[in-house]
Amino acid sequence: MNVLDIRSVTKRFGGLVAVNKLDLSVAPGQIVSVIGPNGAGKTTVFNVITGVYEPDGGELRFLDGDLRRPFNRDTVLGIVGVGVVTGIALMITLHLESLWDATIVQNYVYQQSFPWGKAAGDFFAFLGAHGTSSTLSFLAGALLGSAAAFLGWARQRRSPDTIAARGICRTFQNLRLFPMMTVLENVLTGMDVHLHSRIFGMLVRSPGFRREEGIARDDGMKLLEFVGLASRANQLAGSLPYGDQRRLEIARALATKPKLLLLDEPAAGMNPAETVDLMKLIDRIRQTGVTVLLIEHDMKVVMGISDRITVLNYGTRIAEGTPSEVRANPQVIEAYLGKEDVG
Repeated sequence: MNVLDIRSVTKRFGGLVAVNKLDLSVAPGQIVSVIGPNGAGKTTVFNVITGVYEPDGGELRFLDGDLRRPFNRDTVLGIVGVGVVTGIALMITLHLESLWDATIVQNYVYQQSFPWGKAAGDFFAFLGAHGTSSTLSFLAGALLGSAAAFLGWARQRRSPDTIAARGICRTFQNLRLFPMMTVLENVLTGMDVHLHSRIFGMLVRSPGFRREEGIARDDGMKLLEFVGLASRANQLAGSLPYGDQRRLEIARALATKPKLLLLDEPAAGMNPAETVDLMKLIDRIRQTGVTVLLIEHDMKVVMGISDRITVLNYGTRIAEGTPSEVRANPQVIEAYLGKEDVG
């Protein structure tokens, strides 16, 4: 079973076909690189995988399952629940003044206990007397609420946070760190998809929240030690050297506990020594059981760590194979260097 299967995936922007019926498979424990000239569609492929873009055709499967949020019993119950609450709210809102008069005003006597039982009976009696309008308003609200809930679910069906929670995370070609947060705080933001504390627990700092926070901090320090940044945990992320910022972004992605890690040009802007350290880091990540899908322009990195390479040109796969096979492929040489003019 492959970690990722992309089958005939297409992505268009107006009349431009950025990705054209792409097939790509990533086996467990592999480092697979996607290369190609600028504008070949590499980052678009990453954006489609991670839910930034919705594909216009084709299928993506992750660990032999659909990457979309499933439409199951819990989904149906949630949508129906929202519809019922909305229907009741609309029914009461449309009759609010009359309901208030029939249940509260007529039962209120100054300095006497309020008869809640009689008021409840008057409430249902009022609805019975206005059965047609109450039913219609309830049905209208239920329909609107259910439709809104379904649309909200559909929009989040392949959202980046859903996909991150499933086990796919990425870094970006341009750094997306929080520069005014500490190094450790940046890593902790990546753990959010797996934390269970709710807003109330955070506000009152409940024992459960403090326990989970302590575990997260310990795990964050272990990740920083793994990428070589433990000594800089309390520094602001924006104060780090560029190479360290790249490694911090990788640590933040690893904090989501991915099964598949997507690295978008991780060696961009690095000096030769930093690049060598990055290659060692990527190999250590693979040794922990995380599969890696990589976009990179530095051919020393690509040829040095990749198990397989897929080559794109104008959104179409033109070659796939081992580094030695790709290096010798005439179509790849032509895509990068051009075709000799024999005229």
